[in-house]
Amino acid sequence: MPGQSFPPERAIGRGADWYRGDCHVHSVHSDGELTPDQLAHRARDAGLDFIATTEHNSAEGHGAWGSLARDDFLIVLGEEVTTRTGHWLALGIRPGQVVDWNYRAGDGLIDQFLNQVHEAGGLCVAAHPHAPYPSGDFMYPFSGFDVVEVWNGLWTSDRPWNADNEAALAEWGRSLAVDIRTTGTWRPAMGNSDTHLEGQLGIPHTVVFAEELSTRAILDGIRSGRSWVAESAAVEVSFTAGVEGRSAGVGEQLATLGRPVAVQARVRGVPSATVSFRTDRGTVARESLPSHGTGIAQWRTTAEDSVFVRAEVRHPSGYVAALTNPIILT
Repeated sequence: MPGQSFPPERAIGRGADWYRGDCHVHSVHSDGELTPDQLAHRARDAGLDFIATTEHNSAEGHGAWGSLARDDFLIVLGEEVTTRTGHWLALGIRPGQVVDWNYRAGDGLIDQFLNQVHEAGGLCVAAHPHAPYPSGDFMYPFSGFDVVEVWNGLWTSDRPWNADNEAALAEWGRSLAVDIRTTGTWRPAMGNSDTHLEGQLGIPHTVVFAEELSTRAILDGIRSGRSWVAESAAVEVSFTAGVEGRSAGVGEQLATLGRPVAVQARVRGVPSATVSFRTDRGTVARESLPSHGTGIAQWRTTAEDSVFVRAEVRHPSGYVAALTNPIILT
C-alpha cells in the first residue's frame, strides 16, 4: 500500500530459543493511547522479543510498524475481531488483511472467517472468554480456535489477576482434560496484556519456544503449546517431566513405558510462591517456595494416574504469577 511500511516476517533473533511476547496490543490506530513507536519502545523496556498489533476490526495500523522492527525484535500483524458475541485474535494475517466481525454465535458464519486466517497461515485465539463488558463474553465453542487467552491483563491494572481470568483458566483446564481423553488433541493457553493504556504492556505475556524469531516460528510454537505465561520478565519457570534418563518439556509428550515420572518446576522471581501441579484429576500437589523467590517444586506420578500435568505459580495472595501448558504423559 502506498506510503506504508510493513514489518518483516523474520528477525535475526537468537536461533532456537525461548522468546517473550505480547500478542494483544492496541495503539492510537484503534482505541489505545500509545503510538506504535511508543509501544515498540515500551516492549523493549519490558523485556519482550515480539509483539502483535491487534487493532479492533481494522488493518489500518499495519503499515505503521515497518520501521520499528529490529534484528532482535519481531512485530506480528494481527487483528482483534470484535464480534457481537465475543472477541478473537487473528494473528499472523497478511499485510492489510481485514477479517470480518459482523456476526454472532449461532448464525453459522464464524467458521468461514477462521478458515480465512488459517489459509493465510495465521492463528485464531479465543480472547478473554469472560471479559466483563457487552460483547466481551465469548459465546462461541472453542472448537475451530487454535488457542485460548486464559489470562488477559486489561482489567487488572491494580492487581495481576482477577475473577474473570480465574474463570477462563478453570474453563480451559476442564476442556483440556476432556479433549486429551476423548480426541488425544488439545488447545494451548496463552496470556496477553490487551494493552490500551500506559503501563500495561507485557503484563502478562507468553513465553514461547521457537526455532527462530519469525512470525511462522512463533505461531508454530504457540500452536503446539510449547509455551507458558508470565506476569512479567522478572518471572522465570522451567517445567519438565522425566523418566529413566528421558525428559519432556512444556507442550511435549513423554512416553513413560509404565515407569514412574518425576515432575519438576524451577521458579525464579516469585517470592514465597506456591507451585501447584494439576492433572486431569485436578490439583494433585502443592509446594511452597522460599521467600527469596527462587526454588524447585517436585512431584511424582505415572501415566496411568495422570494423562497430563501442568504447573501454576501463585503469589501468597493467590494471584497467578505464571502458568504452563501441559506435558502429555503416555
